[in-house]
Amino acid sequence: MPENGHRSEAWKTAVTVLDDAEPPAFPAGAHVVTARVEFPPGDPGTPAHRHSGPVFGYVMEGEMLYEVEGQPPRVIRAGEAFWEPGGDVIHYQDANHRPDIPLRFLATLVCEPGKPLLELVTEEELAERKHLRAAGSD
Repeated sequence: MPENGHRSEAWKTAVTVLDDAEPPAFPAGAHVVTARVEFPPGDPGTPAHRHSGPVFGYVMEGEMLYEVEGQPPRVIRAGEAFWEPGGDVIHYQDANHRPDIPLRFLATLVCEPGKPLLELVTEEELAERKHLRAAGSD
C-alpha cells in the first residue's frame, strides 16, 4: 500500500467541472442550504419567485424548463448544472419540462440572514417588471 494510504489513483480524474460562475458577493452573515426539489411529470414548478442570494443547482433526473429574469427560457437536462444570481432577479420557471417522467434537482442556496429560501413575486410586480423579461418568454 502506498505511504499515504491510498490504493487507487481514481481521485485524479474523479472531478468533472459542470459549471463555472462568478456570482455576486454573498450577503453578510449568509448561511448555505442544500435542498432536493422533486416535481411530478408535467408539473409547472414553483410560481415566480426570487432568492436572497445566489443559487447553484444540478439536475439529477428529468428535464427542467428554467428561466430567470433577462434570459430566455432553456431546458436543463439530467447531468447538467445551473446557477442564478439571486437578489432582485426574478426566477420565473423551474417547471418539469417532461410530461412522462419526474424532475429531481439539487439546489444549494446562499441565504441572507432572516430571509426565507424563496419569496414569491406578486402579479403586480410581474406586470411592473415585464420589460425585464426576455423576449418570447411566458
